[in-house]
Amino acid sequence: MTDTLSRKAVNKAADDRLALYDAFLSLKTREEMDAFLSDLCTPAELRAFAERWAVARLLDQKSKSYREIAIEAGASPTTVVRVARFLREMQHQGYRLVLDRLSRKD
Repeated sequence: MTDTLSRKAVNKAADDRLALYDAFLSLKTREEMDAFLSDLCTPAELRAFAERWAVARLLDQKSKSYREIAIEAGASPTTVVRVARFLREMQHQGYRLVLDRLSRKD
């Protein structure tokens, strides 16, 4: 019984994630994204997302130390190390995908 319930919970969580992705993909402007994220996230969650994204962009420039990046982004050194690890080692490479796409737009 427990295995069945936990499998259902895992499947529901996966379905909910996909539905969230579809919601993001439906947004067309910064204003729409702002409205959706403002409803979806707490101000602290939005600040944390923005902070990590600032760290990723600064790391990608390869011109500052981790300590300088932490100060400039207002992030903890732990956050800088974690984002750097995701940029370097993790299989998802989501940061890299978006950084590369945005650099091609410039």
